[in-house]
Amino acid sequence: MAKRVVTREALALEDRLVWLNRTAKVVKGGRRFGFAALVVVGDRQGVVGFGLGKAAEANIAINKGIEAAKKNLYRIPLRRTTIPHTVSVKYESTRLILRPAAPGTGLIAGGAVRSILEVLGVQDVLAKVIGSSNPHNVVRATFAALLKLEDAVTVAQRRGISLQKVFHGMYESAHTSESEGNADTQ
Repeated sequence: MAKRVVTREALALEDRLVWLNRTAKVVKGGRRFGFAALVVVGDRQGVVGFGLGKAAEANIAINKGIEAAKKNLYRIPLRRTTIPHTVSVKYESTRLILRPAAPGTGLIAGGAVRSILEVLGVQDVLAKVIGSSNPHNVVRATFAALLKLEDAVTVAQRRGISLQKVFHGMYESAHTSESEGNADTQ
């Protein structure tokens, strides 16, 4: 289960601009422009966050987004260079599917999902966005998916079973008890 990161002083965070939007308000003297920046930050070792910054200048909006992202960090469980299991989420009209991939596959993802997974430190994953590709919704859907990820140890503790049973399932225990039963009859 993903946990919120409280201390962020020791982290060397890398930031990535996902989306920069320019708005215009028409006033008597002409147009007044405003900027909204959607930014993700991460340490490439399982910590990632996102933030939105708004200002009259693009640089200030980006800096505000970075500061907001640093206040919104989560530690995501990873399995080597990929994610622990497949996850599918729906946020508003955006559906997202994240699948673990074999080492060497690469990051098969586009746009906002790719930016988030790169700063998170994931190198091998398959991702598909279905429906709306609005960057704000895609970022929120990606974070919803990442927050649903659990590592095997957490699953074993939650279910009260052994780690072996988590990986091999009930088939393994049924198969071993069946073979033990055959040994008793001989």
